[in-house]
Amino acid sequence: MTGWDQTAVTLATFLPAVGALVVAATPRSRDRWARQLGVLFSGAALAVGIVILFGFDYGQSGGLQFVLDTKWITAIGARYHVGVDGISLPLFEMTVLLTFMCAIYCLRNIPTGGSPKAFISLMLLLETGMAGTFIAFDLVLFFVFWELVLVPMYFLIGIWGSGNRQYAATKFFLFTFFGSVFMLLAFIGMFFQASPHTFDIVQLQQQGSGFSHGIQLLLFAGAFLGFAVKVPMWPLHTWLPDAHTEAPTVGSVLLAGVLLKMGGYGFIRIAFPILPGAAKAWAPWIGILAVVAIIYASLACLAQRDLKRLVAFSSVGHMGFVMLGIATMTQVGTNAAVFGMVAHGLITGMLFFLVGSVYDRYHTRQIAELGGGLLKKAPHLGGAFAFTAIASLGLPGLAGFWGEILALFAAFNPGPGLSVSLFRTLMVVGGIGTVLTAGYMLWMIQRVDYGLVPRRWEQRAIPDIDRTEWVSWVPLLAGIVALGLIPGLIFGMTNDAVTGLVRFFGGG
Repeated sequence: MTGWDQTAVTLATFLPAVGALVVAATPRSRDRWARQLGVLFSGAALAVGIVILFGFDYGQSGGLQFVLDTKWITAIGARYHVGVDGISLPLFEMTVLLTFMCAIYCLRNIPTGGSPKAFISLMLLLETGMAGTFIAFDLVLFFVFWELVLVPMYFLIGIWGSGNRQYAATKFFLFTFFGSVFMLLAFIGMFFQASPHTFDIVQLQQQGSGFSHGIQLLLFAGAFLGFAVKVPMWPLHTWLPDAHTEAPTVGSVLLAGVLLKMGGYGFIRIAFPILPGAAKAWAPWIGILAVVAIIYASLACLAQRDLKRLVAFSSVGHMGFVMLGIATMTQVGTNAAVFGMVAHGLITGMLFFLVGSVYDRYHTRQIAELGGGLLKKAPHLGGAFAFTAIASLGLPGLAGFWGEILALFAAFNPGPGLSVSLFRTLMVVGGIGTVLTAGYMLWMIQRVDYGLVPRRWEQRAIPDIDRTEWVSWVPLLAGIVALGLIPGLIFGMTNDAVTGLVRFFGGG
């Protein structure tokens, strides 16, 4: 293994943190420099990420690559163990891509309320925390990156958010911190149950099945609270609509695009393979909660008047399909979950970009005040909005289709030991959810894009998509099409790694 192989993922992860320090040191009068440095450092992380993507051995995607495993905190046995496999790689790449697109967007679009250089610094620090979560293979290191995300997002919402931002930021902080406390206790419990004691995730996956069933149930409960809050699963979701609604556009993009995936990834990487006996006992309940989330979110979307809040609630439903796939404890379901997380990151991240640009032009997010006619006033913006919303409802040929349909397919034949009748019932209810999703998305398109232009907007010029927006959006739009037409781009990465993990909990 070369030095590059050992340091590549570390370099891509910590380049944004270095950038955050550099941006923070720039003179206050040089805000333009701060924005350009944000593009430079996030772009450098993306460049390293692309090299990793092309240097990854897809024939061995089930094993860890670009590994660095060295001493870190010897007093407690924690190690700096990082790497990527077929599950973490697509999520890692999505993180560096979305952050770079956000940095480009920030060249012309940073909300007022605080220093632009502070905004860029926090965004870059957030990138390090998000990317680090997907490469960490030591529980202590995983927890450090997990918690690192909390602080910059709190300030991005609390300082640069809209009207009720302080309430939303505090709610986000308290919910996620509450879950993290129980997650940490579960991690400590795993350490002491292992023989020899270890925080290493790979070693724990090999030992976890030897833990007593009662201990597994208890440890899974702690891990569940930490991961479920971040997903977020119903009924622990209530922080999400408030945080999304009040967050600045870039905050919403990264929150939906990456942060929510950290919870789903935690279930796949840690909770299910390390605690397989408890996972089998919890899986039916997770499946039930996932389907409740799908139906609940769809009905909530139909009742929304605020465009951004509608998109926020839709995330609860889409992540419900992810959790349903995980709950099946099968190779198909877990593959569908990873694909669904990547597709949701691209699609819903793009939707929040679009909603932010609509708000910048109309200065309102109230659907009734927008009144329709966006396609006539700004045809490219209206067309991108309709295209992304259609992708979100799961139209075949676009990225949103594969994760949802395969999650439902997996529920038809759940893993060994799970109730076939229960999961087939969940499949039917989830299928109803896809119809409701199509309903509220098409209704949203009809109310925003179509119809006559309201009188209040007739004489007002509404700018169409500008150059900066095109540059930051085209890669996401292209990704939505590419993953829809060639799903093997993701499944080719994930399948071997998923097969290896599913063996730990006896899934099919």
